[in-house]
Amino acid sequence: MSGISVFINLAGAVALLLWATRMVRTGIERAYGPILKNGMRIALRNRFAAAGAGFVFAVALQSVTAVALILSSFVASGYVGSAIGIATILGADIGSAFIAWVLRFDMSLLIPLLLLTGTVLFRASEGRASRQLGRIAFGLGLLLLSLKLIGEASDPLRHSDVVPMIFNYLARDWISAFLFAALLAWAFHSSVATILLVASLADRHLLPPELIIPLVLGINFGGSVISAILTKNADPAARVVPLGNVVIRGGTTLWVLALQYAVQFDPTSVTPHPGNAVVMAHIGLNALAALAGLPLCGPVAAALERWLIPAEPVTLTEKRLSALNPDDLDMPRQALSNATREMMTLCDKTEIMLNGIFDLYQRWDDQKMQRIQALDDDIDAIHRDVKFYLARISRLQMDENLLEQSQNLLNTAIRLEQAADIISQNMLTRAQKKHARNTAFSEEGWSELTGMHGEVARNARLAFNLLLTRDVEHARQLVASKEALRGMVKRSEESHMHRLRSGNIASFESSSLHLDTMRDLKELNSLFVSIGYPLLENNGMLRQTRLVEAS
Repeated sequence: MSGISVFINLAGAVALLLWATRMVRTGIERAYGPILKNGMRIALRNRFAAAGAGFVFAVALQSVTAVALILSSFVASGYVGSAIGIATILGADIGSAFIAWVLRFDMSLLIPLLLLTGTVLFRASEGRASRQLGRIAFGLGLLLLSLKLIGEASDPLRHSDVVPMIFNYLARDWISAFLFAALLAWAFHSSVATILLVASLADRHLLPPELIIPLVLGINFGGSVISAILTKNADPAARVVPLGNVVIRGGTTLWVLALQYAVQFDPTSVTPHPGNAVVMAHIGLNALAALAGLPLCGPVAAALERWLIPAEPVTLTEKRLSALNPDDLDMPRQALSNATREMMTLCDKTEIMLNGIFDLYQRWDDQKMQRIQALDDDIDAIHRDVKFYLARISRLQMDENLLEQSQNLLNTAIRLEQAADIISQNMLTRAQKKHARNTAFSEEGWSELTGMHGEVARNARLAFNLLLTRDVEHARQLVASKEALRGMVKRSEESHMHRLRSGNIASFESSSLHLDTMRDLKELNSLFVSIGYPLLENNGMLRQTRLVEAS
């Protein structure tokens, strides 16, 4: 068989392994995802219990990366502390290594049974649970089949002249071997798949014994950075757990690599089977990382939090400079310009509240809560000052246009004060309840809410800009966006009811919170959109009524 044919067969077998692993994980997440997440949240009591929970969930989800991403979201939402999260992922690393060991057993007889069972379950029922069980069984069958294909595809490599030359070179250059294995694990996005591939090559005696340890160390280092890179743009709090795993697990691989240079340990001295030596070295390394890392979880988490989440001083009382100059009250045009400038301060504070409230939905923070309350007090004071200032402007020197401008500013101030009340009274209370009750939105529900929040934030900026630009086209876009948000709310309500009917536990627990938050966002959007109505009305672009006359 030609070299290119061997490579294609091996690449196809590895691709099947990756796809099968993903199929199993997807089936488990869809069938038992909410149950696993709630169970994980309950099980994370202390570091040792968290490590045990991480082991179980890594075995269930077949992926350390999946566990790490779930933990990151938990930490960002304030459900668990960073130290507990790091301890959990250290246990998950051992669970992943255990899966690699289990898959080393000869289970070829199960392949047709799993494929047949999966097909029957998936096609014989329309029920969600049965179909996902079929997906899991079929995926396991493909996974075992892929391992068999990898062994068969790599068998011709024993007679290759090039492969031994490459591996013999890497056996003399452990740094290159370490980096090559790390890149391979990153490319596969699975340390289990990479370990099984290396073990299969070792079974064919293609790997020199002295190359096993550097490759295993590189695979573990590459596996530790996968979730860290995937969360590089996430909330800073969400990055602590993946980076903590890099520090502890990745640091352990570097320490052991340096130690291997000194002791030259031969893993085949423990077992005569090189493939088993690969898996045993993998398990031993992760056990060592957990043993050494559990006492360090607290200091590592604290150091990463100081680095990623710098403390922000919160000043609840700030001296504010006002643009409302009383000396200009006898000059209406200048006075209205002053009021407009003050309104921009009102807009800025409202926008800060709007952007900050969803941070509290994700992760509760007492200082941010106090900041939002303080901003609401500021907005109340500015609203009162603007209202009284507009009332004191001399009406005798104001024409119809200036009177209308004064009334529009007053109406806008009222709407922004109402918007601030919705955020500080309604939404802040809901965020606090979410934190106190440890309630979690479903992934789909949270995605829908964040999409609506982003739409409202964009409309708010557009509305605030109208105070300065008076751009009719922007006003038209703003009012048209009201229909877009109404459609988003309608679709989210329908999806939410579908999740409730399908038994989504997270949606059931967060149902009231989800619907109430949607209502708040819809009310906020209506207040912001209404700022554009007067401008469109003056230009004849606003219908008087939406009702259709009866024939």
